[in-house]
Amino acid sequence: MILIQSWADAKQAAWPIRKRVFIEEQGVPEEMELDEFDLTAQHALAYLNSQCIGTARLASMPENIGRIGRMAVLPAHRSEGIGSQLLNALITKGKAQGITQFELHAQLSAIPFYERFGFIAQGDIYDEAGIAHRDMMLII
Repeated sequence: MILIQSWADAKQAAWPIRKRVFIEEQGVPEEMELDEFDLTAQHALAYLNSQCIGTARLASMPENIGRIGRMAVLPAHRSEGIGSQLLNALITKGKAQGITQFELHAQLSAIPFYERFGFIAQGDIYDEAGIAHRDMMLII
C-alpha cells in the first residue's frame, strides 16, 4: 500500500528509513539529508502490513516541473517492486496536479531503474554527498 502525505504526517515513518539508507548505509552526512524541500514536498510511503518499508518524495518546482528524490527502500525489501510502486505513485500524483516534466538526481547505480520508466540521463556525472550522480528527466 502506498500513502502520499505531507512531511508533518510522513516524517515519523519516512525519517527512520532515510536515516538507515542514506546516512547509515551510504554515509550521507545527516545535515545534508533533510533539506528545504521536505516541508513542502509530497512524501510517498510504502507499507507492508503496518510497517513502512520505503519512501520517496515529490517536490513541485516552477514551470510544472516535479523533482523526485529521497527514494529509499529498506534493504530486506529491495527487488520486490517497492521502488517501482513509489515512483509510479509520485508520477501519477504529479500528473494529476499538472506536472509535465519530472526530474531527479540519480545515483549511477539507479540509472537503469529509472530508464525503465522512460527517464533519460542528462548532462555530466557529478558528486552529491560523496556519491556519483547524474540528472535524469521524464517529459510527459
